[in-house]
Amino acid sequence: MEKYSNLNKQFINGEWLEGNDDSEIKNVNPFDNSEINTFKGADKKDVDRAYKAAKEAAREWGKELPQKRAAIIQKAVEIISERKEEIIEWLIKEGGSSRVKAEVEIQITQGIMKESASFPTRMHGYIYDSITQGKESRAYRKPLGVIGIISPWNFPMNLSMRSVAPALATGNAVVLKPASSTPVTGATLTAKIFEEAGLPKGVLNVVVGKGSSIGDDFVKHPVPHHISFTGSTPVGRNIGKIAGEHLKEVSLELGGNNIFVVMEDADIDQAVKAATFGKFMNQGQICMSVNRFVIQESIADEFVEKFVAATKKLKYGNPAEDGVLVGPLIDNDQVERILKDVNDSARSGAIVRIGGKAKGNVLEPTIIDNVTDEMPIARSEIFGPVAPILRFSTEADALTIANSQDFGLTGAVFTKNVEKGVAFARKVETGMIHINDQPVNDEPNAPFGGEKGSGVGRFNGKFVLEEFTRLQWVTVQHEPRDYSPFA
Repeated sequence: MEKYSNLNKQFINGEWLEGNDDSEIKNVNPFDNSEINTFKGADKKDVDRAYKAAKEAAREWGKELPQKRAAIIQKAVEIISERKEEIIEWLIKEGGSSRVKAEVEIQITQGIMKESASFPTRMHGYIYDSITQGKESRAYRKPLGVIGIISPWNFPMNLSMRSVAPALATGNAVVLKPASSTPVTGATLTAKIFEEAGLPKGVLNVVVGKGSSIGDDFVKHPVPHHISFTGSTPVGRNIGKIAGEHLKEVSLELGGNNIFVVMEDADIDQAVKAATFGKFMNQGQICMSVNRFVIQESIADEFVEKFVAATKKLKYGNPAEDGVLVGPLIDNDQVERILKDVNDSARSGAIVRIGGKAKGNVLEPTIIDNVTDEMPIARSEIFGPVAPILRFSTEADALTIANSQDFGLTGAVFTKNVEKGVAFARKVETGMIHINDQPVNDEPNAPFGGEKGSGVGRFNGKFVLEEFTRLQWVTVQHEPRDYSPFA
C-alpha cells in the first residue's frame, strides 16, 4: 500500500489544489523544528469555492440512502486501521504525540466514526396528536445543509473527525479548516481517507489557511448553517459573536480550568495514578487535562510526595523514541508562556517540587505546590505538563475553588464515599465530571461539552445528531376545517 501524497494541498470539490493566498504555511516538527512540508495558504476565494462546492454537493448527499452514507463511514474506519502506522507517524512528527497518545487518538477517532455510522438510521422524526380536528401533525428531521468546522492542533485527527463524521452521517456537506500547526493530521489526512472510501466530490472540502487571512470569512460566509469550533475561549467568543450576527448556529468546545479534588478518605495511591495520566497525557495539551489539583490538607503532603515520585519516572523528550510519554509542546511560545506563569507563581510563594525547566520545546513534567487560586498558574488554562497543588480545609472550600474560574469543562473527585462524591460533583459548575477517575474521558455515546467559558453545545451520540440536524413541522388537514366565524 503506497503512502498518501498531496497532503500539502487544498482539497476543494474533489480536487487537490494549491491555495491562492500569497502566504505560505510551514508545517514543522515541534520537537526539532525541522520542516515537514509547506502549504500555499487558502484565501477568501478558496473559502468561497469550497463552500459553494459543499452547497452543491449537499443537495444530493442529503438525499442519499442511509445505508450508503453509513457504508462510506464504515469504510473510512477500515482505512484508518489499514493505515494506522502511517497515521501514527504523522501524529508523532507533526503534533509531537507520543506513540501511546497517537494510538489513543486513533482509537477514539474510530469510536466516534463507528457511532456516527449509526446516525443515518437514527434520524427519527415525530408524529404528534394535533389539537385540531382532522389534522395530522408531523415533524421531519433533515440535514442542516453545510457545516463549517474549525479544528485544533492538540488532538487534530480526533477533534476534526468528532464533527466531520457526524456531519457527513446526518447528510450534511462539510468545509474543514484545521489549525495551521497540524494541517495534515487535522484535515488533509481525513480528506484522503474519505476520498479513498468513496465519498462523492464536494461533500468534504479542506481549506488550509491562516486565521488572519480567512478566519472571519470562514465563519460569516453565507453558505454554512452551523459552525463547529474547538479551541481557545477568546477565539470561541469571537466566533460566537460573528456567527450570532449572521444568525448561524454554533457548537463551541473551548478552554478548561479543570479540577482534580482529592478528599481525605480517598484511595491516595489510585488518585496519584489517575493524576499522572490526567495531567501528563499529551504533555497536558488536552482541554480536559487537570489544571488544578485540589487536595484536602490532611492528606496533601502524602499525595504530593507520591505524585512527585510517580512523575520522576516519566520519560520525556523525543516522542519518536520508545518509552517517551511526555514530548514537546506545540511551539516555543507555549513553553515561554507557561514558564512565566510558573516563575511568577513561585515568586508569590508557590514551591516547585519537580521540574520547572525546559529544553527546546520540551518542558519537564512539573509539580508546583502551595499554590493559591489567585496565582497565574491557577488562573490560566495551562495546556502543558505543569501540576499546581492547591490545598483545602473543608468541602465548602473545595467547592469555592472549583467554581471560582470562568470555565466549566470537566473535573474529577476522589473519595471512597461515592454518594458524597456525586453530591459534591453535582454542585460543580461543569459540563462533565468523574468520580474516582481522571477528567480526560471521551466516549462516543456520552454528551461532551462545557459550561460558562468552556463553550456551548454537546458532541457525541444523539446529542451531536441533534446539533447537526433540524426539525421541520408539517401538518396534514385530512378533513375540511371549520374556520367560522370567518368562513
